[in-house]
Amino acid sequence: MSPLVLGVGACLAGWIALYALLCYTNGSCGYEWNCRLVTLFHGILAICITAYIGYIDGPWPFNYPGTKNTTLQMSAMVLSLGYFIFDMGWCIYFQTEGLVMLAHHTMSILGMLLTLWLGESGIEACAVIFGSEITNPLLQTRWFLKRSGRYETFLGDLVDVLFVVLFVIMRVFVGGAMLYCELISPRPKFIIKCGGVAMYVLSWLFVADIARFAYHKSSVKHRRWKSRQVQAEVNGQEIKRD
Repeated sequence: MSPLVLGVGACLAGWIALYALLCYTNGSCGYEWNCRLVTLFHGILAICITAYIGYIDGPWPFNYPGTKNTTLQMSAMVLSLGYFIFDMGWCIYFQTEGLVMLAHHTMSILGMLLTLWLGESGIEACAVIFGSEITNPLLQTRWFLKRSGRYETFLGDLVDVLFVVLFVIMRVFVGGAMLYCELISPRPKFIIKCGGVAMYVLSWLFVADIARFAYHKSSVKHRRWKSRQVQAEVNGQEIKRD
Protein backbone atom coordinates (compact mmCIF):
# COMPACT_ATOMS: atom_id res chain seq x y z
CA MET A 1 0.00 0.00 0.00
CA SER A 2 1.27 3.49 -0.87
CA PRO A 3 2.84 5.49 1.97
CA LEU A 4 0.58 8.40 1.01
CA VAL A 5 -2.53 6.25 1.43
CA LEU A 6 -1.27 5.06 4.80
CA GLY A 7 -0.52 8.66 5.77
CA VAL A 8 -4.00 9.87 4.85
CA GLY A 9 -5.55 6.93 6.68
CA ALA A 10 -3.45 7.63 9.77
CA CYS A 11 -4.39 11.33 9.73
CA LEU A 12 -8.07 10.50 9.26
CA ALA A 13 -7.88 8.11 12.21
CA GLY A 14 -6.13 10.81 14.23
CA TRP A 15 -8.85 13.40 13.58
CA ILE A 16 -11.57 10.87 14.41
CA ALA A 17 -9.73 9.94 17.61
CA LEU A 18 -9.42 13.60 18.62
CA TYR A 19 -13.13 14.14 18.00
CA ALA A 20 -14.03 11.00 19.97
CA LEU A 21 -11.81 12.13 22.85
CA LEU A 22 -13.47 15.55 22.93
CA CYS A 23 -16.93 13.97 22.87
CA TYR A 24 -15.92 11.68 25.75
CA THR A 25 -14.41 14.42 27.92
CA ASN A 26 -16.66 17.29 26.82
CA GLY A 27 -19.89 15.49 25.95
CA SER A 28 -22.19 18.01 27.61
CA CYS A 29 -21.38 20.62 24.95
CA GLY A 30 -22.77 18.54 22.08
CA TYR A 31 -21.43 16.97 18.90
CA GLU A 32 -21.18 20.13 16.82
CA TRP A 33 -19.32 22.02 19.56
CA ASN A 34 -16.66 19.31 19.68
CA CYS A 35 -16.48 19.02 15.89
CA ARG A 36 -15.86 22.75 15.67
CA LEU A 37 -13.08 22.43 18.24
CA VAL A 38 -11.46 19.90 15.90
CA THR A 39 -12.03 22.31 13.00
CA LEU A 40 -10.45 25.15 14.97
CA PHE A 41 -7.43 23.02 15.86
CA HIS A 42 -6.97 21.95 12.24
CA GLY A 43 -7.32 25.53 11.04
CA ILE A 44 -4.63 26.86 13.37
CA LEU A 45 -2.32 23.92 12.63
CA ALA A 46 -2.81 24.22 8.85
CA ILE A 47 -2.22 27.99 8.92
CA CYS A 48 1.06 27.58 10.81
CA ILE A 49 2.38 24.78 8.57
CA THR A 50 1.40 26.32 5.23
CA ALA A 51 2.63 29.77 6.30
CA TYR A 52 6.01 28.22 7.08
CA ILE A 53 5.98 26.46 3.70
CA GLY A 54 5.09 29.60 1.75
CA TYR A 55 7.15 32.22 3.57
CA ILE A 56 10.19 30.24 4.78
CA ASP A 57 10.58 26.80 3.19
CA GLY A 58 9.49 27.89 -0.28
CA PRO A 59 9.21 28.14 -3.15
CA TRP A 60 7.14 31.32 -3.40
CA PRO A 61 3.79 30.22 -4.93
CA PHE A 62 3.33 33.35 -7.05
CA ASN A 63 6.64 32.84 -8.83
CA TYR A 64 7.00 29.06 -9.01
CA PRO A 65 3.62 27.37 -9.57
CA GLY A 66 3.67 23.86 -10.96
CA THR A 67 6.92 22.81 -9.27
CA LYS A 68 7.50 19.35 -7.82
CA ASN A 69 6.03 18.59 -4.42
CA THR A 70 8.36 18.69 -1.43
CA THR A 71 8.10 16.34 1.53
CA LEU A 72 6.77 19.12 3.75
CA GLN A 73 4.15 20.12 1.18
CA MET A 74 2.95 16.52 0.90
CA SER A 75 2.81 16.22 4.68
CA ALA A 76 0.66 19.35 4.93
CA MET A 77 -1.71 18.07 2.23
CA VAL A 78 -1.97 14.61 3.80
CA LEU A 79 -2.78 16.18 7.18
CA SER A 80 -5.48 18.43 5.72
CA LEU A 81 -6.83 15.70 3.43
CA GLY A 82 -7.44 13.46 6.43
CA TYR A 83 -9.27 16.31 8.16
CA PHE A 84 -11.45 17.22 5.17
CA ILE A 85 -12.51 13.60 4.72
CA PHE A 86 -13.47 13.47 8.40
CA ASP A 87 -15.36 16.77 8.28
CA MET A 88 -17.09 15.90 5.01
CA GLY A 89 -18.38 12.68 6.53
CA TRP A 90 -19.48 14.50 9.68
CA CYS A 91 -21.33 17.21 7.73
CA ILE A 92 -23.14 14.66 5.55
CA TYR A 93 -24.12 12.51 8.54
CA PHE A 94 -25.43 15.40 10.67
CA GLN A 95 -26.67 17.44 7.66
CA THR A 96 -25.37 20.73 9.05
CA GLU A 97 -23.98 22.38 5.91
CA GLY A 98 -25.40 23.61 2.62
CA LEU A 99 -24.41 22.73 -0.92
CA VAL A 100 -21.78 25.47 -1.24
CA MET A 101 -19.81 24.25 1.78
CA LEU A 102 -20.12 20.61 0.67
CA ALA A 103 -18.89 21.64 -2.79
CA HIS A 104 -15.93 23.40 -1.16
CA HIS A 105 -15.04 20.27 0.83
CA THR A 106 -15.43 18.07 -2.26
CA MET A 107 -13.23 20.29 -4.41
CA SER A 108 -10.63 20.57 -1.65
CA ILE A 109 -10.46 16.78 -1.30
CA LEU A 110 -10.24 16.22 -5.06
CA GLY A 111 -7.67 18.98 -5.46
CA MET A 112 -5.36 17.56 -2.81
CA LEU A 113 -5.77 14.02 -4.16
CA LEU A 114 -4.92 15.22 -7.67
CA THR A 115 -1.90 17.21 -6.49
CA LEU A 116 -0.55 14.27 -4.50
CA TRP A 117 -1.14 11.91 -7.43
CA LEU A 118 0.57 14.20 -9.97
CA GLY A 119 3.47 14.92 -7.64
CA GLU A 120 3.49 18.63 -8.52
CA SER A 121 1.75 21.95 -7.79
CA GLY A 122 1.99 21.26 -4.07
CA ILE A 123 3.00 24.85 -3.37
CA GLU A 124 -0.23 26.15 -4.92
CA ALA A 125 -2.26 23.60 -2.95
CA CYS A 126 -0.60 24.74 0.27
CA ALA A 127 -1.28 28.38 -0.66
CA VAL A 128 -4.95 27.51 -1.19
CA ILE A 129 -5.07 25.73 2.18
CA PHE A 130 -3.54 28.80 3.84
CA GLY A 131 -5.98 31.18 2.14
CA SER A 132 -8.95 28.97 2.97
CA GLU A 133 -8.03 28.40 6.62
CA ILE A 134 -6.81 31.89 7.54
CA THR A 135 -10.39 32.97 8.33
CA ASN A 136 -11.31 29.68 10.01
CA PRO A 137 -10.47 30.74 13.61
CA LEU A 138 -12.68 33.81 13.22
CA LEU A 139 -15.53 31.74 11.80
CA GLN A 140 -15.36 29.27 14.68
CA THR A 141 -15.05 32.07 17.24
CA ARG A 142 -18.22 33.61 15.81
CA TRP A 143 -20.07 30.30 16.24
CA PHE A 144 -18.81 29.82 19.82
CA LEU A 145 -19.84 33.38 20.69
CA LYS A 146 -23.33 32.69 19.37
CA ARG A 147 -23.68 29.49 21.36
CA SER A 148 -22.42 31.13 24.55
CA GLY A 149 -24.77 34.12 24.20
CA ARG A 150 -21.99 36.66 23.61
CA TYR A 151 -22.46 37.31 19.91
CA GLU A 152 -24.57 40.48 20.29
CA THR A 153 -21.62 42.35 21.80
CA PHE A 154 -18.76 44.50 20.59
CA LEU A 155 -16.59 41.38 20.38
CA GLY A 156 -19.15 39.73 18.08
CA ASP A 157 -19.17 42.79 15.81
CA LEU A 158 -15.36 42.91 15.78
CA VAL A 159 -15.11 39.24 14.82
CA ASP A 160 -17.63 39.72 11.99
CA VAL A 161 -15.81 42.76 10.58
CA LEU A 162 -12.42 41.06 10.73
CA PHE A 163 -13.84 37.93 9.12
CA VAL A 164 -15.46 39.80 6.22
CA VAL A 165 -12.42 42.00 5.53
CA LEU A 166 -9.91 39.15 5.76
CA PHE A 167 -12.09 36.82 3.67
CA VAL A 168 -12.47 39.33 0.84
CA ILE A 169 -8.77 40.24 0.86
CA MET A 170 -7.54 36.64 0.86
CA ARG A 171 -10.14 34.98 -1.35
CA VAL A 172 -10.79 37.73 -3.90
CA PHE A 173 -7.62 39.82 -4.17
CA VAL A 174 -4.82 37.49 -3.08
CA GLY A 175 -6.67 34.50 -4.56
CA GLY A 176 -7.19 36.38 -7.81
CA ALA A 177 -3.48 37.24 -8.03
CA MET A 178 -2.59 33.61 -7.32
CA LEU A 179 -4.97 32.40 -10.03
CA TYR A 180 -3.51 34.88 -12.54
CA CYS A 181 0.02 33.62 -11.85
CA GLU A 182 -1.23 30.06 -12.20
CA LEU A 183 -2.93 30.69 -15.54
CA ILE A 184 -0.07 32.56 -17.22
CA SER A 185 2.60 30.09 -16.10
CA PRO A 186 3.44 27.28 -18.56
CA ARG A 187 4.37 24.83 -15.79
CA PRO A 188 1.06 23.85 -14.11
CA LYS A 189 -1.02 21.21 -15.89
CA PHE A 190 -4.29 22.25 -17.52
CA ILE A 191 -6.38 20.29 -15.02
CA ILE A 192 -4.69 22.12 -12.13
CA LYS A 193 -5.53 25.45 -13.76
CA CYS A 194 -9.16 24.34 -14.14
CA GLY A 195 -9.22 23.45 -10.46
CA GLY A 196 -7.89 26.89 -9.58
CA VAL A 197 -10.63 28.56 -11.62
CA ALA A 198 -13.28 26.39 -9.95
CA MET A 199 -12.03 27.26 -6.45
CA TYR A 200 -11.99 30.97 -7.32
CA VAL A 201 -15.57 30.82 -8.62
CA LEU A 202 -16.58 29.06 -5.42
CA SER A 203 -14.92 31.85 -3.43
CA TRP A 204 -17.19 34.35 -5.17
CA LEU A 205 -20.23 32.30 -4.16
CA PHE A 206 -19.05 32.57 -0.56
CA VAL A 207 -18.53 36.31 -1.03
CA ALA A 208 -22.12 36.65 -2.27
CA ASP A 209 -23.38 34.85 0.85
CA ILE A 210 -21.22 37.05 3.07
CA ALA A 211 -22.47 40.21 1.33
CA ARG A 212 -26.07 39.17 2.01
CA PHE A 213 -25.20 38.47 5.65
CA ALA A 214 -23.41 41.83 6.03
CA TYR A 215 -26.34 43.70 4.48
CA HIS A 216 -28.84 41.93 6.73
CA LYS A 217 -26.82 42.52 9.89
CA SER A 218 -26.19 46.20 9.11
CA SER A 219 -29.92 46.68 8.36
CA VAL A 220 -30.91 45.09 11.66
CA LYS A 221 -28.43 47.23 13.58
CA HIS A 222 -29.67 50.38 11.81
CA ARG A 223 -33.28 49.57 12.71
CA ARG A 224 -32.29 48.99 16.33
CA TRP A 225 -30.42 52.29 16.39
CA LYS A 226 -33.42 54.15 14.93
CA SER A 227 -35.70 52.45 17.45
CA ARG A 228 -33.48 53.55 20.33
CA GLN A 229 -33.42 57.11 18.95
CA VAL A 230 -37.22 57.23 18.76
CA GLN A 231 -37.53 55.75 22.25
CA ALA A 232 -35.08 58.31 23.62
CA GLU A 233 -37.09 61.16 22.06
CA VAL A 234 -40.32 59.78 23.53
CA ASN A 235 -38.75 59.44 26.96
CA GLY A 236 -37.39 62.99 26.72
CA GLN A 237 -40.83 64.38 25.89
CA GLU A 238 -42.41 62.50 28.82
CA ILE A 239 -39.80 63.92 31.20
CA LYS A 240 -40.56 67.49 29.99
CA ARG A 241 -44.29 66.96 30.60
CA ASP A 242 -43.62 65.73 34.12
